[in-house]
Amino acid sequence: MKSKFYDYIQDLQDSITSKLEEIDGKVRFQQDLWQRPEGGGGRTRVIENGAVFEKGGVNISKVHGELPKSMQDYFGVKDADFFACGLSLVIHPKSPMVPTVHANWRYFEMYDKQGDIVDQWFGGGQDLTPYYLFEEDATHFHQICKKACDAHDPEFYPTYKEKCDNYFWNTHRNEARGVGGLFFDYCKATDTMSIEDWYQFVTEVGDSFLEAYIPIVTKRKDLPFTQDQRNWQEIRRGRYVEFNLVHDKGTLFGLRTNGRIESILMSLPPHVQWRYDHHPAKESEEAKLVEVLQNPKAWV
Repeated sequence: MKSKFYDYIQDLQDSITSKLEEIDGKVRFQQDLWQRPEGGGGRTRVIENGAVFEKGGVNISKVHGELPKSMQDYFGVKDADFFACGLSLVIHPKSPMVPTVHANWRYFEMYDKQGDIVDQWFGGGQDLTPYYLFEEDATHFHQICKKACDAHDPEFYPTYKEKCDNYFWNTHRNEARGVGGLFFDYCKATDTMSIEDWYQFVTEVGDSFLEAYIPIVTKRKDLPFTQDQRNWQEIRRGRYVEFNLVHDKGTLFGLRTNGRIESILMSLPPHVQWRYDHHPAKESEEAKLVEVLQNPKAWV
């Protein structure tokens, strides 16, 4: 399974980066191959200063070795080895009319000292973070997420939509990071879902990403915007940074397993503002966004 899924994310990285380069039309992804001293490595691809995308990364990695003490405590195990692979992406568009997007699809195995698998699971999801709320865009994104889920279980979409709303919640701000999408983790074999079934589900979601995001980019990338709207985008990006550095499990896992810092922090946008006690004007488009972020809604 680990070889099968790693082959899949290599192909998915190729298809996503190719499409994003086509949409941008100005710059291409730079590739960086790296090795992890304790075992494994990855293929980082970053796009910067494009016509459409200000900064973005589409990264794959597979790492293995002895589970660090901090993660042994987290999982409640001792003397375990692990293997983890996945694709993680974050795209920060130049225009505040185009939403930031994040996605991640991953697979994890844990072994005893004899090398036997003692646990294995999938995780992942995809979510949208707009700066100006076009409700039809949020609806489209969620409709594609729901279609991918419904192909496997009609309960998946409402379950993983709610998990996404709960996970991407900036508790210290009492607001969501964005308008959500899907979030699932610890997807293990059960009486009704084999690990192969989970593979089919996760790859269906991965395959849906471009259909969920690209039409939104195409529709919004050429809209005009003002400097004030750009300032609002950078203020909201600050909340994105806060979530990733304070709450995000993937970031914390990478830091605790001696992950490659440049790949871990590629999710951070290049230009951000933190203004003291900033509040948008009442009944403005900015206030409309904040209202939805404080009260997540059903989009489909």
